Amino acid sequence: MAEPTVRASFAGAAFQVKLSDGEHEWLGDVPAGLGGGDTGPSPHQLLLSALGACTSITVAMYAQRKGLPLESIDVDLKVLQERPGHTEIGRDIRLAGVLTEEQRTRLLEIANACPIHKVLSGEIVITSQLVE
Repeated sequence: MAEPTVRASFAGAAFQVKLSDGEHEWLGDVPAGLGGGDTGPSPHQLLLSALGACTSITVAMYAQRKGLPLESIDVDLKVLQERPGHTEIGRDIRLAGVLTEEQRTRLLEIANACPIHKVLSGEIVITSQLVE
């Protein structure tokens, strides 16, 4: 099943962007200090939230399938370094539950295999075109 298309629409309200996938709506914006309205996460925060959500969901699904005693997952993310052609993202993962060291190691491997991690770790080609 293909992922739904996301539309980003800017209509002039500071730098607020309305985002929609046809079923859900959310906002993107920039902080007031950059001229925005601070009504939603910045584009960088949206990118990090995609990785955090995917990491959490992937680890939780695996733990559930394997019957592991995982109680909760917290993922803290931040851009550590950004320059043309190179971005480093820090991802701190906290696993709660009575897990063995082997289970914790396996869950880290699973986190590194989440689909968004794979996308962000590989070569990304963005094809842009103007449409009517």
